[in-house]
Amino acid sequence: MSDALVIIPTYNEKENIEAIIRAIFSQKEVFDILVVDDNSPDKTGDIVSRLINEFKGKLHLKKRLGKSGLGTAYIHGFKWAIAEKYDYIIEMDADFSHNPKDLIKLYKACHNDGFDMSIGSRYSQGVNVVNWPMKRVLLSYFASIYVRFITGMPISDTTAGFVCYKRKVLETINLDKIKFVGYAFQIEMKYKTWKHLFKIKEVSIIFTDRTLGESKMNGNIISEAILGVLKMKLYGLPK
Repeated sequence: MSDALVIIPTYNEKENIEAIIRAIFSQKEVFDILVVDDNSPDKTGDIVSRLINEFKGKLHLKKRLGKSGLGTAYIHGFKWAIAEKYDYIIEMDADFSHNPKDLIKLYKACHNDGFDMSIGSRYSQGVNVVNWPMKRVLLSYFASIYVRFITGMPISDTTAGFVCYKRKVLETINLDKIKFVGYAFQIEMKYKTWKHLFKIKEVSIIFTDRTLGESKMNGNIISEAILGVLKMKLYGLPK
């Protein structure tokens, strides 16, 4: 068993899931993987089930009854990781927008350098995004500026979804009090980590848009983020 777990939430990722699993297991640093699948109609979960026999003790699968949101998938994974006593828990997308080679950088920022959270940041050193339409780049970039302005968080990429946590962060945050399930989930987790005075480091990465499968981004997710940030600032959130 590794001391680090990579959590990958999936919904219809059959084109990517086997390749991303094999890419993670090919890294020099040893990571375990937990796939949280929301009963994908394309049978993503069945692909993972088949691979479990090949990667016994390293690859794990939790199937949920249906699509319930990114945030709840991660919280499901976080609770499992805490119960299994992993010291470092990493969020990662299935679609190769997050380069598996960057896992080591995030891990070392927490394990070697002593940070409590490390963020794979698209914006800490300019704009490092590949293959996104300019409209989406601008939306994401200015969303992070907006979040920083409203909350005061000193984080360049507040909506990043490539994040490593020390277990103590997830044990400290009351996961049952997380309010947001979509795009705002990533903001809320960083906000609560920052409010608890944990040490945070941004690690510059290059984000590459998916080439296979369909994006899960939609207008409701963006609206949740915009309104959610205002609620966090105006009303506060339970720790």
